[in-house]
Amino acid sequence: MRVLMPVPDRDVDVTEVAVPWRLLTDAGHQVVFATERPGTRPACDPRLLTGVLFGQLGAAAEPRRFYEELTHSEEFTATVGWAELDPEAYDGLILPGGHAPGMRQYLGSEVLQQQVGRFWALERPVGAICHGVLVPARTRDASTGRSVLASRRTTCLPKYMERSAYLATAWRLGRYYRTYPAYVEDEVRTALDDPGAQFERGPRVLSARGTATDDTAAFVVRDGSYLSARWPGDAYLFGRRFCALLEGAQR
Repeated sequence: MRVLMPVPDRDVDVTEVAVPWRLLTDAGHQVVFATERPGTRPACDPRLLTGVLFGQLGAAAEPRRFYEELTHSEEFTATVGWAELDPEAYDGLILPGGHAPGMRQYLGSEVLQQQVGRFWALERPVGAICHGVLVPARTRDASTGRSVLASRRTTCLPKYMERSAYLATAWRLGRYYRTYPAYVEDEVRTALDDPGAQFERGPRVLSARGTATDDTAAFVVRDGSYLSARWPGDAYLFGRRFCALLEGAQR
């Protein structure tokens, strides 16, 4: 099956792109990357490869290896353009996150939001992780004018995680961890009809991450064909659950 993964030109999260790509590819699915302009070779946030601060807070070793493999793949260079997309040509859609400034190109694109709205209307699997949840939160249903997430249960990057990362690094990196003035969780909540019932923050974690073999620290929320996750620590579980969504839709 073909899965579309839109990304910005730069600053995408290493783990949130590379882990789902690896799991989907290993399961026999084709991942197609989309950038604003076709043929653009995207790039991750470089700090996540070397460590954000004193070698810490970056991607783990295995996702870094997956990302290295991804950069040598044909699909990472043969990107399609957002405006030229045909949503019906894809069986699934994954919206990865990232917090560095380059992400705003992708998170704020009205063109991409229109395409996401068209895909959402097909009722095919959609997955969003971390800041990526802002894309469907900002996407309007063509018939109602409301966010496509208005009636859905969802998670996203929790405010306590975003605030903790910012406070720990602001002395050196400024607003590196604050993509927008509003916290991701606050904006996502405003898109929901009943935030108290629909928003799921998940267990409180600050550093423990899910891995290829251990989902203890991971958390995702599924509501019908929509799957959401909080941060890179959920990427393995998110990727496996999305594969299951695709397989279920195929039957």
